Amino acid sequence: MNITIRNAEFEDLEAMIGLLDELFAIEADFVADKAKQEKGLKLMLDGCGKHRCVKVAEAGGKVIGMCSAQLLVSTAEGAYSALVEDMVVSQSMRGRGAGTMLLNAVVEWSRLRGVTRMQLLADKNNKPALSFYGKQGWSGTKLICLRKADVS
Repeated sequence: MNITIRNAEFEDLEAMIGLLDELFAIEADFVADKAKQEKGLKLMLDGCGKHRCVKVAEAGGKVIGMCSAQLLVSTAEGAYSALVEDMVVSQSMRGRGAGTMLLNAVVEWSRLRGVTRMQLLADKNNKPALSFYGKQGWSGTKLICLRKADVS
């Protein structure tokens, strides 16, 4: 099956929400909430291009994966860094290269914007994801992620 990578469009929202359902089912820190995921994806897609991107993998006319990234300013680097989010390929389509293609597309998008460092968060118990990222040249750091969720 031929897999293509392209920029996500608003018409892809339902498929991307379904992919986020799959992703959040295996992540301990997040819960699927269709309204929140739709709102977040619309924010990502609105103005997508310069400071954020959302890529989808498509096979047989169906969205089978997605990956997003956002630019941040790194004072440590004195340049842009990119935060990769929502990297997911549908369970039934894993192992066919879509994840590598998506990640490469986001890396290229970042490179073209002068990014010197990329980072992502992955569930520490998601061994398949951690193995995948390791094979793609990503490595762990001594940093930990902290969050404050009650700011609204």
